[in-house]
Amino acid sequence: MDVVESEPVTPLAVTLPGRPAELHAGIIAAFALGRSTPQERHPHPTTTLLKSGLDRLALRLGDGESVYVDRTDHLIVQMATHRPLAARRRMQSLIGGLVRSPLVDEDGPTHVDVGSAWTRLSGEIFTDASRMREVSDQADQSLRNRDLVLRSGERAKARRKPAKAFIPLLTVLSIALTFALPLAIMMLAYLAGVDISGFVYLGLVAVLLLMSATQLAEGLSALRKNPLPPPSATPAPPATAIVAAYLPNEAATILETLRSVLSQKYDGGLQVILAYNSPVSLPVEGELRALAAQEPRLELLRVAYSRSKADNVNAALAIVTGEFVGIFDADHHPMVGSFERAWRWFADGADVVQGHCVVRNGDESGIARLVAVEFEQIYAVSHPGRQRLHHFGIFGGSNGYWRTQLLRETRLRSQFLTEDIDSSIRAVRMGARIVNDPGLISRELAPVNFRALWKQRMRWAQGWFEVSLRHGHSAISPSGLSLRQRYGLWMLLGWRELFPWIASLMWPTLAFFIWRDNGIDLANAPQVFWLTTAFTLTTGPILIAFAYKLGAPEIREHTSWWWQYVFVSVIAYSELKNIIVRVAQIRHILRQDEWVVTPRGHVDRTSTRT
Repeated sequence: MDVVESEPVTPLAVTLPGRPAELHAGIIAAFALGRSTPQERHPHPTTTLLKSGLDRLALRLGDGESVYVDRTDHLIVQMATHRPLAARRRMQSLIGGLVRSPLVDEDGPTHVDVGSAWTRLSGEIFTDASRMREVSDQADQSLRNRDLVLRSGERAKARRKPAKAFIPLLTVLSIALTFALPLAIMMLAYLAGVDISGFVYLGLVAVLLLMSATQLAEGLSALRKNPLPPPSATPAPPATAIVAAYLPNEAATILETLRSVLSQKYDGGLQVILAYNSPVSLPVEGELRALAAQEPRLELLRVAYSRSKADNVNAALAIVTGEFVGIFDADHHPMVGSFERAWRWFADGADVVQGHCVVRNGDESGIARLVAVEFEQIYAVSHPGRQRLHHFGIFGGSNGYWRTQLLRETRLRSQFLTEDIDSSIRAVRMGARIVNDPGLISRELAPVNFRALWKQRMRWAQGWFEVSLRHGHSAISPSGLSLRQRYGLWMLLGWRELFPWIASLMWPTLAFFIWRDNGIDLANAPQVFWLTTAFTLTTGPILIAFAYKLGAPEIREHTSWWWQYVFVSVIAYSELKNIIVRVAQIRHILRQDEWVVTPRGHVDRTSTRT
């Protein structure tokens, strides 16, 4: 391994002690360093910071690798491998080494943001000089994004213009692909003398049984609650709450939310950061400044370049002082004692703690009531059940608590519509322990009309699909994950995307039987039909019963909401969610990824429950 601090002779050469040498053909990585800052641009790295980064990388280099500082103040690493996948994994490890602990700058230790990019060198001086410039530019862009994403320095293909299609048209296409096409195939095969309906039916039964059995196992696991760790003998450390907001959408809720967070009593000391973006100045900003003047724990951070919640949270990390961070959306009200409860989990060895999100405006509409019960099934049953059964948890985007250092290493990535799921999977793959605590409650606002619900769920479904495409290989590739974890990831990422398509075969198969047999004689249906039908149809209501047993008391007290949910879910809601998943996948394939922020519903300012 060679470590070189002197200026390169050319963009392709470094000066080694006693002899000149040139970079050989292969893969190189460029790292851009910047003192962590919430500002749009990072200050130019000092010589001291570059030297500290160089030394940090030098300690981590292996055989055949070398590092130097180029004329544009980028750290350049010559990789030992020529395989892009292996090189990218190696670069991610080096990025983690740079951000895991502070580097040394002129003023002392400082956390840094890191931008990175890679490219292949061919050995041709003029071609490689151009590639070196491109990889440096891409590393600078990565640094500005603050998300630790490794970019390709190779010239990208011209991006095609996103396709445009109306949601109704995509919905019709989804139905055609899942009903008309399978029915036509079965009918044509039958007319040709081949009846494939039996194989389709058996496959469908197997799929439904697998999904139902897994869900039921998760539900039974949720009934075995994780006991809350005892209070720690270690004094509580400082903590930080980050409230992320797109202010035009959340001007009506933000003051109430901040007062709720500021009402927390935490012995270790609580820093509260409002990290927000807004395309225009708003009257509420004056009220926010007045609140900050009264409350020294509150820091206002307007992220001018932000395009997403991820950008806001990543920018806030530059001023975070707590050892762990609670992340909240702008409508979330954490219960009293939230940070003390989260600290008990961290003291017990957790790396991420996801709490229970409870809907606080369920009485405003039928849609809100539907979501209120659905969230109990998700946060009181599915999430904790998955953690116990598959040995990993999920960060849900809000009311989630991270060790600050892990969040610095992981970051949120704005290129994903569901940046929370992406960060969860990456943290799990890093070996982080994510726990779900149904007793750690925050209260939020649910959509109050169908249009808002559709927009929200379409965005979630497309975001899940993005994450599944990106991380689905984790379930089948060799890794440090256990067999249980890999199976859980496969069900979460792979099977979740396939199931809405396969389950939809129930309807064309039923239609085919009616066409072939001139109706269905249910009285003479085989026993296996009744057994599998009963098992799959009752799984949903059983899980709802589990949710009722484990759910938040304020939702359980509305018994009528639960009966309404059972009826609507069995009749229509489950199929609606399957349609949304299918349409979302088609949208992603067509590169329709521009989203309008879902408006908040009515804010109940009389709600003070904590």
